[in-house]
Amino acid sequence: MVSLKFIRSGEELLRVLSEGFMGVRYQCQNCGYQSLKWLGRCPDCGAWNSFLEIVHSAFGSKTKEEKLRKVKPQRLSEVSYEIKKRISTGLEEFDLVLGGGLVRSSLVLIGGDPGMGKSTLLTQTAGNLAQRGYKVLYFSAEESAEQVKMRSERLGVCEDFYFASETDLEVLFELCDLTSPQVVIVDSIQTVYLSELNSSPGSVSQVRECANRLLRLAKERESVVFLVGHITKEGLIAGPKVLEHLVDVVLYLEGEKETGFRILRAIKNRFGASNEIGVFVMTERGLISQGQYEEFFLSGYGAVFCLLEGSRPLLIEVQALVTRSFLAVPRRQAVGLDPVRLSLLCAILEKRFGFNFGDKDVFVKVAGGLRVQDPGVDTALAVSIVGSLMERDLPEKTVFIGEVGLAGELRPVRDIILRLKEAEKKGFKQAFIPEVPGLKKDEFNLKVIQFKNLKELLKELFGI
Repeated sequence: MVSLKFIRSGEELLRVLSEGFMGVRYQCQNCGYQSLKWLGRCPDCGAWNSFLEIVHSAFGSKTKEEKLRKVKPQRLSEVSYEIKKRISTGLEEFDLVLGGGLVRSSLVLIGGDPGMGKSTLLTQTAGNLAQRGYKVLYFSAEESAEQVKMRSERLGVCEDFYFASETDLEVLFELCDLTSPQVVIVDSIQTVYLSELNSSPGSVSQVRECANRLLRLAKERESVVFLVGHITKEGLIAGPKVLEHLVDVVLYLEGEKETGFRILRAIKNRFGASNEIGVFVMTERGLISQGQYEEFFLSGYGAVFCLLEGSRPLLIEVQALVTRSFLAVPRRQAVGLDPVRLSLLCAILEKRFGFNFGDKDVFVKVAGGLRVQDPGVDTALAVSIVGSLMERDLPEKTVFIGEVGLAGELRPVRDIILRLKEAEKKGFKQAFIPEVPGLKKDEFNLKVIQFKNLKELLKELFGI
């Protein structure tokens, strides 16, 4: 059956044509899944009540011929470029994490828990850059000019940078035309919006499109653009995963609020090493770079291990507490370590060396609030557990490095020389490590002792 519709005016004709060219869709704000009708639960990610209406229009769309541009391919060997000097942020640890400083035409995303100091870090960076003559535009959708003014006065930074408190991203592009900034800070990507989209700020479509527009801004103007990203309760940056794929650098600011200790970690970096970390201390004057980290990680009451984060070695301390359990199932709890790794090491110590943890609670912790995934921590963790079980002290100024296999063998880890050099620089006297072919022990000023398996190491330490 054919339905006929009579057109009585030009206005009605435009409305009918627009209905033909425009289609209503519903999009999940959690994962981006689209549907022709509203759904209570997303079939892709399982989120409830996450679908919002979006409108797709075909008006103004270009034809295939208009979209195609005349692009001439060229050999990669013919491509020439000029190495541009990086821009220093004025914070030594921040530059280290970035790979030596800021790169022009880059998009940097900074995430972290509320109260970690993301806005403080960027305010300090804006002041340091403005003091050296760079044009900086701080675009905040969360704070007023008075709030940022109070923070900058407390931090004592240079205030010669531009500031705007607005949520409409189109205003940012107009301000960039007026001021031509070299560095742009957007705080935050989840609170700005584009008026051409019907969805609310923070939705998947808004975050994705805003990030795309800011990426083009960075590339076309050769500016450095910082984005502040909110995180979910799972600790991930809110919004679509494509946000982290779009940007050049992804940084996480983490730490413990009570101690004032902060770690800036590079999760992704197209211009430097990933997993690089910077150590800061939060004070009344803002974040201060802390290259001498011993007071945060080393207390002298545990087994010391040399962790490798990116290209930077860090000496950390692993503490263990083994105590009698009054529960049917003894507890195995780890802070800063993988609980599976703890359970695995307890099983190895029971099976291979005859220790009994069946009626013992085992608690382990990494001092300073770091989260460690390096397998080389196994030796220090095992030594710390056995020392607590036998109530024996560990030797001072000693570092333990090595992965423990299921048979109790010790396996070497990457960049062992770099780790030993760091232990030597920090004044350690000896190192217990696995056997490493070709290692020249006389190159170090500390005593290097190699073992084939954990049994030999425990015999050397505790005489068992």
